[in-house]
Amino acid sequence: MTSGAYVTDYLGHSVAAMNAFAADVALQDVLIRMADATSASMRAGGKLLIAGNGGSAADAQHIAGEFISRLMFDHPPLPAIALTTDTSALTATANDYGYEQVFERQVIALGRKGDVFLGISTSGNSPNVIRALSAARAQGVTTLGFTGQGGGKMVELCDMLLPAPSAWTPIIQQIHITAAHIYCALIERSMFPRQ
Repeated sequence: MTSGAYVTDYLGHSVAAMNAFAADVALQDVLIRMADATSASMRAGGKLLIAGNGGSAADAQHIAGEFISRLMFDHPPLPAIALTTDTSALTATANDYGYEQVFERQVIALGRKGDVFLGISTSGNSPNVIRALSAARAQGVTTLGFTGQGGGKMVELCDMLLPAPSAWTPIIQQIHITAAHIYCALIERSMFPRQ
């Protein structure tokens, strides 16, 4: 395959996945319910915890940044924490307990009943995200998930799950960040209604 053909093929997969997302009313409803649950938590004094690995770790930080700073318009900061940013906590936990517990122990330490945890895993099977979701459930934290087609093990652990309509990691991640921007924007609109 030539470089030009590869680019055309990749963009075709990307557009097809985005069109599938745009046409899927059930997926859009899940995204709206996720935003509503997060807004309700924040209004009640709760916070959003977010975690993922690799590109999904970057997405976790990106999402938290939208709440602490802003996305569509200026507003007071909203409580969101990416569990991917504390290198001392991550490396100490990985060294002392194993990488599977790096998010779980933070959820146990920081999560409270009424909070929201968003786990991001393109496969839906990342062991550290799965353990964090289980810990969140045990603490009365609402569990949300962004994953890929099929949902993996996260299906059983998420109160609300958004499976991107693709099985290809880079395309799943593109859908996730689009979904994340919509999620953040819906919460901004809910928390700070504008004329």
